[in-house]
Amino acid sequence: MTVDSGSGRSERDRQFHEFVADRRGRMLHTARLLTAGDGHLAEDLVQTALTKLYVSWAAFRRSEQPDAYVKRALFNALMDERRRIWRRFERTVADVPERPGSTAADTDPALAAALRELPPRMRAAVVFRFVLDMDVADTAVALGCSAGTVKSQTARALEKLRTALENFPELQHQGVSR
Repeated sequence: MTVDSGSGRSERDRQFHEFVADRRGRMLHTARLLTAGDGHLAEDLVQTALTKLYVSWAAFRRSEQPDAYVKRALFNALMDERRRIWRRFERTVADVPERPGSTAADTDPALAAALRELPPRMRAAVVFRFVLDMDVADTAVALGCSAGTVKSQTARALEKLRTALENFPELQHQGVSR
């Protein structure tokens, strides 16, 4: 580990700092989508993912697919968070955070509510495929599953969303229609 004598920071720390400055906003946006708009949980997921990325920084730097590595870290943080027993009893309050950019899931309460009803893996498949415009193979890498699993999870999720949103025709043009 090389230490910069002027600041006392290692090269690893400098690289990680640059990574966070460049990617944190996008990570937070993805986390908000994965949590169906829960800004507080999204912040927690990003912090957890960044902590794990820092610890495994060398492996991340060697990764052939760093974007998939980051998305996988966020997804794993979500799954770990959902497994916590105390989480079942916690209730969040509706606090609308300031958002630099938005998607239909960010701004439409009906779509956010429908996404919230999906299991985390299905929600992640839909977010990665349709909001982040990832292909099936990249989504499979990010979720740590096969392409077939991505396709089946996506198909089931879209069917659930269609059913949940059939009373909201204004969303039909946003890619959730049949």
